Amino acid sequence: MSDADKFLYGDRGINNPLAQADWATKKLVWIPSEKLGFEAGSVKEEHGDECVVELTDSGRKVKVNKDDIQKMNPPKFNKVEDMAELTCLNEASVLHNLKERYYSGLIYTYSGLFCVVVNPYKYLPIYTEDIVNMYKGKKRHEMPPHIYAITDTAYRSMMQDREDQSILCTGESGAGKNRKYQESHSVSCPCCLVFQIQERSGQCSFVTWGTGETAAAGKPHPGGLWQCEDCQE
Repeated sequence: MSDADKFLYGDRGINNPLAQADWATKKLVWIPSEKLGFEAGSVKEEHGDECVVELTDSGRKVKVNKDDIQKMNPPKFNKVEDMAELTCLNEASVLHNLKERYYSGLIYTYSGLFCVVVNPYKYLPIYTEDIVNMYKGKKRHEMPPHIYAITDTAYRSMMQDREDQSILCTGESGAGKNRKYQESHSVSCPCCLVFQIQERSGQCSFVTWGTGETAAAGKPHPGGLWQCEDCQE
């Protein structure tokens, strides 16, 4: 496995029979935690509207209202690429999946039509010409999640339907929308696209190639509209 593959495919470990057996025998759930957001545990007792849950990490038993309990997905969904596939689609499972993928170096995750990106704040070797070529002409489900898959899909839709395409990039200020990775500056246009970022304030408009970066003057508002335009001669 190459360095790039580790940050694209990872290791889901979905064929672990021990983990599957552990999930099947224990009523594994997520319960709210002030410190961690959610903690894993197993239901030991049920009394009316309350349950006694044994926390997986500490072994401590706590009483929790049934309405605060969220189901845990089977181990086969560990680090799933598209969270729309989750059997139990709840807040705890979504956050857990994103966290597990992030800790494994997998910063891109699909959620249906959306692509969720968690900024690693470090260099990753997944923005090279070789990676660009890997995604050219491929359907989204044929490759691991990546911004290149989004751009290539937009390009092919534009050429096939002869209609303009737009990519909405949203997130909190400073999350990395405009300056995701400096290394992508050197990557040539993956699909012969021009992305025009039009800040909502209307005060600035820049052009960047592919997923290259732009300097947002003052960063007036989080979020921008990436408009795909044909630049072929």
